[in-house]
This record gives sequence, structure tokens and C-alpha cells, in this order.
Amino acid sequence: MRATLSLCVLKALDGGATYGYAIASGLEEQGFGTVKGGTLYPLLTRFEAAGWVTASWQAGDGGPGRKYFSLTSAGRRELAEQRELWARFSGTVDRFLGTQGRSTETPDRSTHGNP
Repeated sequence: MRATLSLCVLKALDGGATYGYAIASGLEEQGFGTVKGGTLYPLLTRFEAAGWVTASWQAGDGGPGRKYFSLTSAGRRELAEQRELWARFSGTVDRFLGTQGRSTETPDRSTHGNP
């Protein structure tokens, strides 16, 4: 999960400006489990430092304001690059897993590879 969090957070921001809790909730709803603030907010801060997102405070409806994050054009390019890298990686893993267990011979495990 942690290895894909960067890609998934960028994708969550692809739909428009949103705030941290909404990102975490959306990821949880999609089956990624609980993403804690101590993991998410430092990631968003790194994205902001890299120029991939901008952040702005917006007043809340009767409550405290929220910090909204939006993808920049550089962030959209990074998302596209990470998606491509993920596609290549997952394709490699799928091909590898698909070749496992296809042998027509069943190895004799009783000798543990010894003749």
C-alpha cells in the first residue's frame, strides 16, 4: 500500500481541489484501508514542495477552515509518469505470475533437488 500511496493520492487530486480528510476517506472507500494523517499530510507537503500541488485555505461552513489541495500542471505530468511506471511494473509482475506453475512436469520435492 505504501509503495502506491503517492500515485493514488495524485489520482485522488485529479478530480479537482479537495482536502486531506476527503482524500483519506476516498482511499478508504476504495479499499486502501485507513490512511493516517501522519502519513498523508507529509506526503501532501512534499507534493507542494515539488510543485505538484498548490494549497489554499478555505473557510468552513460554520466550522474551521480547511486546507484544499489542487494538482498543478507539473502534478498532472507526474501523475501521468507514475501511472506509466505502474502499468509497466504491474505488467511485469502479471507476466511473471502468469508463467509460474505452467510447467507440465511436477518437480519431485522428495529429493529437494538432489539426484
